[in-house]
Amino acid sequence: MLRVSALYNETEVDLRAVNGDAKGAAVGVEFGPELMLFAESLASRDEDLERRRQALLNAAGPAVLVDAAGVAANFQRMVRIADAIGIPVDDRSGEMGRHVRAELDLERFPSAANSVSV
Repeated sequence: MLRVSALYNETEVDLRAVNGDAKGAAVGVEFGPELMLFAESLASRDEDLERRRQALLNAAGPAVLVDAAGVAANFQRMVRIADAIGIPVDDRSGEMGRHVRAELDLERFPSAANSVSV
């Protein structure tokens, strides 16, 4: 979705940011490194969350921090709903996703064993 959105909006992005690459996060996304670090701490519930939340607040301001937290919460909700009802991956999504999954090496995560191969 990010890649298609970036192409549609004629914005450069580096998908390596999804895997925690700070240089990748800095490409095309304002406050990208701060957003990435905040999101990673939020998702992993690590001890750096408070520090990274403050770093994002200092760099981007309260509106961006609130938006980032809201997006993270909404994404988690959508994933849980999709997992709970078993939304199938269609052929088109499967083919596009295959390339992205390979590029990001998503098979390295233990949860990949629970994913349907497409």
